[in-house]
Amino acid sequence: MRVFVTGASGWIGSAVTDELLAHGHQVVGLARSDEAAAALEAKGAASHRGSLDDLDGLASAADTAEGVIHLAFKHDFADYAGAGRSERAAVARMLDTLKGSDRPFLLASGLASGVTGRPLTEDDASPHHGADSLRGGSENLALEYVDRGVRPVALRFSPTVHGMGDHGFTATLAKIAKERGVAGYLGDGATRWAAVHRSDAAQMVGLALEKAPAGSRMHAVAENGLPSRDIAAAIGAYLGLPTASVPLEAGEAHFGWISRFFGLDLTASNARTRELLGWAPTGPTLFEDIAAGAYALPG
Repeated sequence: MRVFVTGASGWIGSAVTDELLAHGHQVVGLARSDEAAAALEAKGAASHRGSLDDLDGLASAADTAEGVIHLAFKHDFADYAGAGRSERAAVARMLDTLKGSDRPFLLASGLASGVTGRPLTEDDASPHHGADSLRGGSENLALEYVDRGVRPVALRFSPTVHGMGDHGFTATLAKIAKERGVAGYLGDGATRWAAVHRSDAAQMVGLALEKAPAGSRMHAVAENGLPSRDIAAAIGAYLGLPTASVPLEAGEAHFGWISRFFGLDLTASNARTRELLGWAPTGPTLFEDIAAGAYALPG
């Protein structure tokens, strides 16, 4: 299958590109720079120069593909609402291009929801609707195209997709711990994060491309929910730093932008995903990666 992948040179996307190529698919990756294009082409993928703001370019690439995997997102935490509106516009344009084709459209989403007191399941709908909601409400927008001749699938990634070289949320927490001299957690540290190794996440995406039913929500979750105080303790143990609670009212001053995510309870089941796809995560756990030095810092 010829697959157009946005975010193909990113942390998750580069692993997905490798997974697709290993299974005989042709990959055309969105590349914002010469460096990204060269990295894709060195793997044996093709590159499509452009960005999420180039709606005509996205439509053209989607139109010539047999499937689309949309992983790119503007991680602009200074203007997160604007990033969501851009996301919605890009998703809408690609979906409109695919209408009536019965081609798959897989898009990255997350586990943030209104569900409390239990893990989020694949049957739980996202509460985010409209351009001004989280990620522009793109998950719900995509799933509306089930009746418009598209096979949309929501890929809900754990807040920490970890591994050697990770520069995401857990890396940010480790950097803050080093700067502050303490591995902190918010309040009582009872909020939890689901986690998945990067290789397992990439395998799940490849299986979803081939098997996931139209309108389904797949959970890239290997560990259902790790308490934030335990994540902080693991980071502290590796860096040789104490672990301490940070009062909720001091969260933003201590953690900056990531406080809004570290204080969320993002726990989820993966039972339906494993059943539908035959997916069985085998990669290292988050704590194994931390202990192995995935978040070692220079200096």
